[in-house]
Amino acid sequence: MNKSFYVTTPIYYVNGDPHVGSAYTTIAADVLARYKKTMGYDVFFLTGTDEHGQKVEETAKMKGYTPQQWTDIMAPKFVEMWKALNIEYTDFIRTTESRHKDAVKKILKKVYENGDIYKGEYSGKYCVSCETFVPENQIVNGNHCPDCGKELRVVKEESYFFKMSKYQDALLAHIESHPDFILPRSRRNEVISFIKQGLQDLSISRNTFEWGIPIEFAPGHITYVWFDALTNYLTATGYENDPEKFEKYWTNGHVVHLLGKDIVRFHAIIWPCMLLSAGIKLPDNIVAHGWWTSEGEKMSKSKGNVVDPIAETKKYGVDAFRYCLLREVQFGNDGDYSTKSVVTRINSDLANDLGNLLNRTLGMYKKYFGGVITSGTTRDSFDDEIENLWNETLKEVNEQMDIVQFSKALEGIWKFISRLNKYIDETMPWALAKDEAKKDRLAVVMNHLVNGLYKVAVMIYPYMPESAQKIWNQLGVEKEVRNALVSDVEGWDLLAVGHVLGNAEPIFPRLDLEALEPKVDPMAINPDLVIENAIDISEFDKLKIQVVEILEAGKIKGADKLLKFKVSLGDHARQIVSGIAKAYPEPEKLVGKKVLAITNLKPVKLRGEISQGMLLSTEDKNGLRLVEVAKEVVTGSKAK
Repeated sequence: MNKSFYVTTPIYYVNGDPHVGSAYTTIAADVLARYKKTMGYDVFFLTGTDEHGQKVEETAKMKGYTPQQWTDIMAPKFVEMWKALNIEYTDFIRTTESRHKDAVKKILKKVYENGDIYKGEYSGKYCVSCETFVPENQIVNGNHCPDCGKELRVVKEESYFFKMSKYQDALLAHIESHPDFILPRSRRNEVISFIKQGLQDLSISRNTFEWGIPIEFAPGHITYVWFDALTNYLTATGYENDPEKFEKYWTNGHVVHLLGKDIVRFHAIIWPCMLLSAGIKLPDNIVAHGWWTSEGEKMSKSKGNVVDPIAETKKYGVDAFRYCLLREVQFGNDGDYSTKSVVTRINSDLANDLGNLLNRTLGMYKKYFGGVITSGTTRDSFDDEIENLWNETLKEVNEQMDIVQFSKALEGIWKFISRLNKYIDETMPWALAKDEAKKDRLAVVMNHLVNGLYKVAVMIYPYMPESAQKIWNQLGVEKEVRNALVSDVEGWDLLAVGHVLGNAEPIFPRLDLEALEPKVDPMAINPDLVIENAIDISEFDKLKIQVVEILEAGKIKGADKLLKFKVSLGDHARQIVSGIAKAYPEPEKLVGKKVLAITNLKPVKLRGEISQGMLLSTEDKNGLRLVEVAKEVVTGSKAK
C-alpha cells in the first residue's frame, strides 16, 4: 500500500483577514492529515497565502505600502490563526518566495516548450476581485461578475494564452474513469456539464500591472493568477529543486486538495489541464465544501453576524469548535452556524455522551477495584456485540475518511460511544458489584469500558487532539496520543493488569445557552404579556429531572391506580411508584422505554412501597401519557 499522503488547503488571498470559511477548510485538512498519520501514512500538509495580483497591488498602494510590505503584514495573520486553532501543518507557503517563483517559471517553460502557449490579444470583461476574465454568456445583471457580483472592467491587452481546449477530451475521460476525482459527486456532475459546453483557451499573462512573477519567454508580461497560484501545490513538494521529495509526495503519493465550492472549477478544470500539458500526475481527489451562513443569514460585517473563529474558541474551547464545525454538516453541503446548534452539540455529544461515559467509567472502576486494572474472564453476548461494533466502526470510519466525509466518520465513532453507554445500562456494574461471586464478570465489563475509552481517544484525536490526550491522561496512560496508530488499539487488552487509572475530571463542561445568547426582555416583545403564578428560574433549577430507563413495571396488589417501576439512572437503579395504572393496563410493555422523572424528591411510602421519585406525564383529551425521550439519549442525562 502507498504510504505517502499529501493534503492541501487553497492558498488564502491576503487582501482580507482569515474567517470561518478559511478556518473550516484548514481545520478539515488538519483533521485529515492527523487521521492519515494514525493510519500509518507519511503525511505532508500544506497551507499558505496567495500574494500576487492586481487587487493586492491596488490595496497596498491605497494603504500606503508597497505590495511586498502589505503581504508581509497580512501573511502572519494566517499563521497566528492556524496556531490558535491547533493546526499542525508541514509547510506554509507564500507565493512571493523565491522557491515558488522558480517552480512557476519551470512549469511555464515546460508547457511553452510543449507548444501549448501562444501570444494573442484579450478583449473582454474582467473581475478584479476574482481575478478572472468573464465570458459574455456568464455575465449577470448587465455587467457584473457571476461569482462575487461586483462590476466588471473592460480589458483589452496583449496576452499569452494556454491551449486549455486541447485537453478537454482527455480531462473528461479522466473524470469519468476516476469517480472520486471530484468530491462530492454533485460537484463532479457540475464540472462535467461545464466542460461539455466547450473549454476555451485561457489567458495566462498580464502586462498592465507589475505585481506578479515575470514570464521569461514573454518580456513585459507577468504570470496571470492561475499558473502562479495553483502551482504552489507543486512548489511545496520540491517540483523545482527536489525530485526525490516530489516523487514521494506528488508522483507516488495520494494527493488531496480541499477547497471551497466557489473555486472548484479552477481546480477541477484549469489545474488538471495544466498538469496534463506539463506531463505531471493529476491529484487524486479535489474536494469542495459548501458555504457557511450565520444564524440563517449570509455573513456580513454590516449585519454584525460574521463568525470570528478566535472568539468562538474562547467561548467553547478549540476542540469543541473544531468538532462542531465538522460534525454539524456533511462536508460538501452548505451549513448554518448558530449558537444554539453549537451549544446543543457540545452538551449532547461531548458533555453527555463522551464526558459522562468517561466520568462514570473511572468513578465505578475506582469504587469497585480501587482504580487498578483487574483481570476477568466471564463473558456474555454483550461483550461480543461491543467488540463486533468496534470492528465495524474502524471499517466505517476509514471508508468515510477515504471520501472525505468527516461528519459521517464522527457519526460512526459516536455510535460506538453510545453503545458503550448502553452497555453500562445492560450490564449494570452496580448490581454486579453487590455480589462477590460476580466480581470476575464485573472486571470484564469494566475492562471493556476502559479499553473502549482508550480506543475512542485515538479515533477522536484528529478532531480534538487536546481532549484525546486528556482522556489518555485520565486513564493513566503516559504516552502521547499523537504518536498512536489505529493498528495499536485494535485489540482489547490495551491496559495491563495492575495498571493504575487516573482520576476523572470533567473535560467538556455543560454550557448554558441562555448565558451565551443575547438577553431578550419578553416585555419588549409583548408589553401586554402576563404570566400567572410565575416563578423564578432558580426555583425550577431546584428540581432534578433526569432520563431514566424502565427496567421493570408491574401492578401493586390492592392498589387499582398505582404501578411500581424499577428504573435505571445510569449508575444505579431505584424504585418509583406512580398513579398511572388506568392509563397503562399492560405496564410490562413499558420496559425498555426511556422517560423523564424528578429524582431529587424525598422518598415516600405508598401502599407499603417506597417511591424514590416521580415519573413525569402529560394529560389531554386523549388521556394520560408518560413523557418519553429518544432511546439514544444517555440514561441519567439531566433535562434543562
